[in-house]
Amino acid sequence: MRTTVLVAFDDFQLLDLAGPADVFDGATKVLGDGGYELVVATPGGRAVRAANGIRIGADAALEELPGAAPDTVVVAGGQAVRDLLGDERLLAPLRALAPAVRRMCSVCSGALLLAGAGLLDGRRATTHWAACRALTTLYPEVRVEPDRIFVRDGALATSAGVTAGMDLALALVEEDHGAHVARDVARWLVMFMQRPGGQSQFSARLDVPVPAGSPIRNVLDDIVADPAADHRVPALARRSALSERHLARLFAEHTGTTPARFVERVRVEAARDLLESGSLSVDVIARRSGFGSAETMRRAFLRVLGVGPAEYRRRFGTTSATPDLRSAA
Repeated sequence: MRTTVLVAFDDFQLLDLAGPADVFDGATKVLGDGGYELVVATPGGRAVRAANGIRIGADAALEELPGAAPDTVVVAGGQAVRDLLGDERLLAPLRALAPAVRRMCSVCSGALLLAGAGLLDGRRATTHWAACRALTTLYPEVRVEPDRIFVRDGALATSAGVTAGMDLALALVEEDHGAHVARDVARWLVMFMQRPGGQSQFSARLDVPVPAGSPIRNVLDDIVADPAADHRVPALARRSALSERHLARLFAEHTGTTPARFVERVRVEAARDLLESGSLSVDVIARRSGFGSAETMRRAFLRVLGVGPAEYRRRFGTTSATPDLRSAA
C-alpha cells in the first residue's frame, strides 16, 4: 500500500481533499492489495473544519510525518491559505517532508503553501486561476503556468482549482498502476480519463480585473468583443492613443503577459466555444476566431491547451454536432 497523506487545516476547501481521496480510494477498490492508504494530517493532529462547515478528524499530526516518509503528500487549498503563508507550524513540516517523499503535490491554492515553504523556487507550477497573480507576485522565483489544469515538475506536482485535483490524482494513479486502472476509476467516478493537463482553466478576460480607469481596460474589452479584428500591437496602440512601448508595459503590469499572448488566449477561448457548441468546420472557426487559417489555430491550441482543435472537439464537443474535422489535425 502506498501511504498518501492529505494535508488539511481550518477553512480548507473540502473538495481539494475529498476529490483526490475518492480517486485514490477508487484505485484501491479496483486493485485490492497494492492500492493507497489514505492519511489525513493536520497541524497538531487536531480535527479541522472545512470552509463549508464540515468537520473532519485527523489521522496524524503533520509535524510528526517527516520521520514516517510517506509515499505521496497532497496539500489542499482554500481561501484561508493567504493567512497561513507565514505559519511555520504548517510550512516547516512540508519543507521537512519534501526530501523524504516520492511526490509532493498541491491542489488549488495549496501551491501557495508549497511556495511559502520554498519548494517551488525555480519550478514550474500552477494553481487556481484566482490565485495565479498572487503566486507570481509573492513568489517571483516560481515559473507559474496559469493556463494549465496540472503541472508536473520532477517530484513536485501542482493542480489548478478544486476539481482539477481529481485530474491530477487520476494522472498519479495512471503513473503508479497503468492506464487500465485509471480508466476504471474514471469510469466509476464519471470523469474524463484524459482531460488534458494543458486545458485552459479560466476565462482570459475574467482573469484580468483591470480597474475602470486603466487606459487598457477598453482595449481588453474590444479584443474579447471581436477576436477576429486587427489586434496587432500597432493597431491596439493607435486605438488606445498609447505608444507601443507604453501599451506593452501596461499589459505586463495588468495582465502578466504581452498583447500578442493575450490576444492569442482570447482567440483560443472563442474557438473553444465554437468547437464545443456547434458543427462549423475548423477552417470557418479559424477565420471567425481571428486566426486566419486552421494551421495557425492548431499551433495556438497546442501552445495554450496542449491539444489540437480536432482532439479538443472530440473530447468536449456536443454529441449533436457533426463537424467536418478534415482540417483539424
